[in-house]
Amino acid sequence: MTNSTTEIGSTAEKRRRISFGVALVATGLAIYLLFAVNTQPGALTTFGLNLLGSRAVEVSDLVVPALPAIYLLAAVAVFSGAYQMARGVRSTGWLVGILAFTFVTAFLLWGARDKSFNLTGMLSSSLVRATPIALAALCGVISERAAVINIGVEGIMLIAAQVAVVTATVSGSLYVGLLCAILIGGLIAAFHAFIVIRFRVDQVVSGVAINIFGTGVTSYISSRFMQAAGDKLNNSGTFPIIAIPGLSKIPVLGPVLFENNLIVYLTILLVIVMHILLYYTPWGLRTRAVGEHPKAADTLGVNVYLMRYVNVIIGGMIAGIGGAYFTIGSVGRFDEIMTAGKGFIGLAAMIFGNWNPIGAYTSSLIFGFADSLQVKLQILRVPIPSEFLLMAPYIVTMIILTGVVGRAVPPAADGQHYEK
Repeated sequence: MTNSTTEIGSTAEKRRRISFGVALVATGLAIYLLFAVNTQPGALTTFGLNLLGSRAVEVSDLVVPALPAIYLLAAVAVFSGAYQMARGVRSTGWLVGILAFTFVTAFLLWGARDKSFNLTGMLSSSLVRATPIALAALCGVISERAAVINIGVEGIMLIAAQVAVVTATVSGSLYVGLLCAILIGGLIAAFHAFIVIRFRVDQVVSGVAINIFGTGVTSYISSRFMQAAGDKLNNSGTFPIIAIPGLSKIPVLGPVLFENNLIVYLTILLVIVMHILLYYTPWGLRTRAVGEHPKAADTLGVNVYLMRYVNVIIGGMIAGIGGAYFTIGSVGRFDEIMTAGKGFIGLAAMIFGNWNPIGAYTSSLIFGFADSLQVKLQILRVPIPSEFLLMAPYIVTMIILTGVVGRAVPPAADGQHYEK
């Protein structure tokens, strides 16, 4: 039995090694055929490292010979693939990182050849665009760590976005708008928790119902009241940019990390705090116990129902912050269906991040980068239809889920009702 298990494990490892190796070699060939062949010798790509209006110390732009750099990236991908097939590297993260880095960098070198591409601006935009995705992912992490699935995060964010802009406009305070968004997010999540915990309603069905309700009610309020009232209900303004003294002057990193608005900073703080709470406090231990083995947790005196209620409500409040980002943190106005699937992308980031706050945030940055990239490439007028560029974040979502589903391990009791 032991020998059979060992052979199966060895065969699976060999298949994995060869699969990743083939993928890397194919990436190298794709870089050559798609980008190197279509790049003229002598073409230069300029990566701008200074952001207009930033407080950072200015540095010289990075000018790269496009064709030699593309050849080098193709060679790195092919060599890495050959090494993977021959020897094998166990770290999936490194392999995926090499694949993504070589292809995306080659794509940028080709797309911005003989042009200037503001790299710092794109990185800053990526961080900002990742914010609502990260908050949605964090909502999912907190809820599902207690074994309650909440796919209604999209609807919660949409309602919170509308509540934030209306209350901020009427009260004249962005902080009141943010607080109301947090409260409405917690209230909707409490309703979701009540019907799935008390009445054992299917968790996915409840989440879908919240999404449908959120789309319908916000569209009705927008068309029936907000459009008629105009700026009286839909012109809140946005949180100002806060530059951290000293740190904001660091070249490249300063504008990216230390010149943002309140919600971006709050998101980073929440990720750190939630990671510490989940893994280094009694509350986190009880939460993970409830998500993995609720009967054992109950036997040890943990109130399973209370833990699930608390976690789902906290997750909803975090999603409320994500909703507020779309209005008072970004454009200062509400538009119908303005969340544009970011809640669902956040759940994909949660899975890719293995139900870990830091992992989920890192995954959100990937999706934010894809979203920012499609905007920048439209400005550069690359010979790719704009419709395909708009699909980029969702294509990345599908690719990542295809590679992750089956490998990511959710909490053992995730989605399961508990009965004493």
